[in-house]
Amino acid sequence: MSRLLFMMLCSSLALNSSIAADAPQANTNGSGASAATPAPVPAGNPFMTPSTLPYGMPAFDRIKDEHYAPAFTEAMRQQASEINAIADNPAAPTFDNTIVAMEKGGQMLNRVSAVFFNLTGANTNPTLEAISRDLAPKLAAHNDAIKLNAKLFKRISSVYEQRANLALDAESRQLLNRYYTDFVRAGAKLSDADKTKLKAINGQLASLGTNFSQNVLKETNVSAVIVDTKAELKGLSDSEIAAAADAAKARGLQGKYVIALMNTTGQPYETTLTNRALRKRLYDASVERGNHGGEFDNREIAIGLAKLRAEKAQLLGYPTYAAYSLEDGTAKTTTAVNKMLAELAPAAVANAKKEAAEMQKLIDAKKGGFKLAAWDWAFYAEQVRKAKYSFDESQLRPYFELNNVLQNGVFYAATKLYGITFKERKDLPVYNPTVRVFEVFDADGKPLALFLADMYARDNKRGGAWMNEYVDQSFLFGTRPVVANHLNIPKPPEGQPTLLTYDEVRTAFHEFGHALHGMFSNVRYPRFSGTSVPRDFVEYPSQVNEMWSVWPEVLQNYAKHYQTGEPMPQALADKLTATGKFNQGFTTTEYLAATLLDQRWHQLSTSQIPEDALEFEANALKQAGVDYAPVPPRYRSTYFSHVFSGGYSAGYYSYIWAEVLDADTVEWFKENGGLSRKNGDWFRQQLLSKGGSMDAMEAFRNFRGRDAKLQPLLERRGLTSTAASGSK
Repeated sequence: MSRLLFMMLCSSLALNSSIAADAPQANTNGSGASAATPAPVPAGNPFMTPSTLPYGMPAFDRIKDEHYAPAFTEAMRQQASEINAIADNPAAPTFDNTIVAMEKGGQMLNRVSAVFFNLTGANTNPTLEAISRDLAPKLAAHNDAIKLNAKLFKRISSVYEQRANLALDAESRQLLNRYYTDFVRAGAKLSDADKTKLKAINGQLASLGTNFSQNVLKETNVSAVIVDTKAELKGLSDSEIAAAADAAKARGLQGKYVIALMNTTGQPYETTLTNRALRKRLYDASVERGNHGGEFDNREIAIGLAKLRAEKAQLLGYPTYAAYSLEDGTAKTTTAVNKMLAELAPAAVANAKKEAAEMQKLIDAKKGGFKLAAWDWAFYAEQVRKAKYSFDESQLRPYFELNNVLQNGVFYAATKLYGITFKERKDLPVYNPTVRVFEVFDADGKPLALFLADMYARDNKRGGAWMNEYVDQSFLFGTRPVVANHLNIPKPPEGQPTLLTYDEVRTAFHEFGHALHGMFSNVRYPRFSGTSVPRDFVEYPSQVNEMWSVWPEVLQNYAKHYQTGEPMPQALADKLTATGKFNQGFTTTEYLAATLLDQRWHQLSTSQIPEDALEFEANALKQAGVDYAPVPPRYRSTYFSHVFSGGYSAGYYSYIWAEVLDADTVEWFKENGGLSRKNGDWFRQQLLSKGGSMDAMEAFRNFRGRDAKLQPLLERRGLTSTAASGSK
C-alpha cells in the first residue's frame, strides 16, 4: 500500500473525492472487504495500467473526467479482492504474506487517487467536485472495510506478537510496528457495535470535510472585491492594476477592476493600497467568508466536524480528538503543545502591541484621526519599515523574477548543497499549460526524479502553497519520485514579467524543501516514502530550506533586475536581511491565534461542542490571550481549510513545533560553514532520505547530535520571553 494511498485511507478528511454507487462496501458480517464485481471499466481507461511515461508520470493528455469514477470503482474492487486474499490465506501469517502483501496491494487505487486528489486541489471543475462529494463517504467505507477487517487484523497481530523472533531489519520492524499501530488507531480492537458506529462517523466526516473545502473555494471566488475606478487602486503597480482589469473582463465586468482574495485573512494588496475604505472592504470580504449565511456558509459544518471528531476520539478511548491526533506525532500530548503555545503567546502579543504603538504614532503624526485597525496593519507596517530602514519592499520585486528565482535561486541552492542538476522537459504532458516539468539528476548524473512546478493562481485552484507526489519512491517497486510544487502567484498580463514579493520567494524555497524530502527518499517500502513522517515533523525540512533564500551566495545568483540583469545592490540586500525580525510580533501572533483556535476546537469533549461557531471562536481567542483586534487569526474557523478539510486537524501547531528544529538546524549549518556539499550530504543522509522509515526525533538527533533547543527560535522571532530555553 503506497504512502499516498495509506495517508489517504488513514484520514477521512483527506477524502476530497467520490465513486460510483456500486463501490465495494464492508461485508455485513464485518469479516472483510466486498469483492463484488462491478460493470467492466471501458476500454482505454488510462488508469487500468501503469503509465509508460518516464518515471511513471501520469499521462495527463489521456486522462478525462469520465475516467475517474469507473477507475475508482475497479480499483477499490481490486484492492478489496487483494485484502480478502490476504485475510483468507490458509498459510500461517508471516511478515511477507501479510505485511509485505498489504504493502504491495492497491496499486490501481494509488494511481487514480494520486491524480484525482491532486487535481481536485490544483485544477478542479464542477464534474470533479461532484465526483468528490459522491466518492468521499464511499472511499471512507472502503477504508473501514480494510482497517476494521477482523480476520486481517488477527493476522497482523499474530505477526506483531512474533516480532522479537523474526530477525527483521530496522525498516521492516518499523513497517510492522506502523501497520499494527495504525490498525489499532483506526479501531481494529473495537467491538462490532462500536465498529459500526465508527464507520458511520468516518463517512460523515468525509462528506463534511469535502463540503467545507468546496465551500471555501467557491466563497473565496464569489467574494472577490469589485472596484469601479482606477483611482481607487492608488498604490498598486501598473501590472497589478492591469491584472485586476483582466480579472474583471474575465467576469464580464468591462471597465471595472476585480481583486481576487487569497485564502489567508490578510490580503496582499492591503500593504500598498492607499485607499483605507478599499482596504476595509478587502478585509471585510476576507473575514466574512463562510460565516454570513448563504449556500457556502461553513459555521454548521465546522461545528459538525468538531462534534464528529470528538465522538470518534471518545469511541477510540481518548478524551478529545487532539489527544488522539497528537499521540501519533512527535509532540505526543496536548500538555506539551499547550505548554509551548502558552509560553510563546504572551511574548508575541506583547511585541505586536509594541509594533502597533509605533504605527499609531505614525498615524497620529499624519493626523489620520483613527485608531489602527486590522485592515491598516500591513499598510502602516510598511510605512514604519520605510522610516526605520529606508526600505520599501516594493523595491525588491524587480529583482525577483519568477524564472530567475526558480532556476538561479531554488535550483542553484539545491545544486550547491546536494549536487543535483535540472533539465526542463517540454515533451511531457501537463494538466495546465502553465505547469513546467523538470527532470532531476543526482550528483553522479543518474536520473533521480521528475519535478512539476505549478506556480500560478487560478480560479479552480485552492489557495495557499503545497507539495504533493504523483509517484512515490520505493525499492519494493523500483519507482522513482514524481513530485510537484504548487504556489498561487497572480499571473501578470500577457507579455509582462512575473515579479514576486519576498514572501512568495520564501514560499518557493519552502515548498521545494518538501520536494527535496520527496525526491531524496531512499526507502524500501512505499509506506515510508518521502514526506510520510509525523505531521508535526513534516514542515521541518521545508522550513530549513527557506534559509537559502537570503544566503548571500544564493541571493546574489538569482536577485537580478528583470530588465537590466544587474544584481540587487548590496545595500538593498543588507536591508532585506536587517528587517528579518521586523513585524514578527504580528506574524507570530496571527499564526498562534490560528493555532490556538485549532487546539480549542479539537480539545473539546463530546459534551462541550458549541452551538455558535463565531461565539466559540471569540471566547477561545480571549481565553488564550490572543484576542487582539488589530491582529486577527491567520485563518478564521469558517475558512480554516488546514484543519477542517485538510490533514492538519489538531496539527496546525506543527509549523511552530517544527520551527524549533528548523531554527536549531540553521544554526548548525552556520556553525559548519553553510552552503556546502558536505553539509548538504549529511542533512540528506541523516534526514531527507529516511522518510518514515525510522523515528523522526531519532533521525533529528542523529543529524544534530542532541535534542533541539528553543532559544534559536526565540531569537529568530525577536521574542522577549520568560520561556526557559532547552530541549523541546
